[in-house]
Amino acid sequence: MNKRRVILYHVLAWAAYFIYLFIGGFFLQPGGKTLHIEVSFLLQISYTLATIATFYYAYALVLPGLVRRKYRLLYVIAAIASPFVFIVARYLLEEMLYPLIFGFHNYTDDTTLTHYFWDNVYRGLPSIAFGSAVWGVVNAYQQQNENKQLREEKARAELAFLKSQINPHFLYNTLNYIYSLAYPVSDQLADAIIKLSNLMRYMLNESKDGRIDLEKEVDYLNNYIDIYRLRFEDNFYVEFKTEGDIAGKRLASLVLIPFVENAFKHGVVDDEQRPVKIQLKVIGSRLNFIVSNKINRNQKDASSGVGLVNIRRRLELIYPGNHELLIADNGITYKTTLNINL
Repeated sequence: MNKRRVILYHVLAWAAYFIYLFIGGFFLQPGGKTLHIEVSFLLQISYTLATIATFYYAYALVLPGLVRRKYRLLYVIAAIASPFVFIVARYLLEEMLYPLIFGFHNYTDDTTLTHYFWDNVYRGLPSIAFGSAVWGVVNAYQQQNENKQLREEKARAELAFLKSQINPHFLYNTLNYIYSLAYPVSDQLADAIIKLSNLMRYMLNESKDGRIDLEKEVDYLNNYIDIYRLRFEDNFYVEFKTEGDIAGKRLASLVLIPFVENAFKHGVVDDEQRPVKIQLKVIGSRLNFIVSNKINRNQKDASSGVGLVNIRRRLELIYPGNHELLIADNGITYKTTLNINL
């Protein structure tokens, strides 16, 4: 919270407290008596100042010190001495300064020291308790904010790490392939380089909130499919369909590509009868993304499933309670269905 705003809240609270005391001190005296307005005003000033001094003594000095390990015994003694702050403040103002300047004091001449002491201990304890309570609430609020910031920083770091693990193998393999095409200069090579450049630019240029236009995510998928097609030429069978209005919709970047990567990496892409099917549908603010592929039983990869584990974790961090991921494997076809509330 803004420091000036905090100070303003404190000032307003003490002003309201003073007004409350002044009204009570002036109009609600025992026996229906009323004090002179000047006397009541001065007495409530001294009482308010004593309360403020005791409050901040507990709030800003004693309580913060007690939670530290260093000099804890000293702060315990300071806590026990808290009532004396109220007693001394009132005594200096009402029994020494006021008689000297205004010619009156608060307590009568026959008031004993014992009565004065315990009366002010009783009156000072609420300000100590209130200062402690406010400190406890403020400290809990600050701890909650710090913990929230730590969780957010941890989540951002984890997201950055997970995203960095999604595409390195694809980029590495694609660059190797483009390198093999570099010998005979061709339009095909130029087109492949442009598409790869678009992919890399998309991955590097991310908005501050980590979200991107759905149209750009679809373009990324199309570029990815086109580059992958270069490896198989005419023996690459993939159907990619989009339905619904994707304009103006935003999505966390790179949450769809892992499912396509997984289908290409662990599925069969050269079977015309069983093509890889990719369907993206938008209904209102709900995104439905389905990828299905024939399972490649001859393909063995120790890293199988790592990409989906990463994306599952990303979805939990970005869309908690706002997504559904379903995976179906009947031994022949592998199908992933992702539903997201955008």
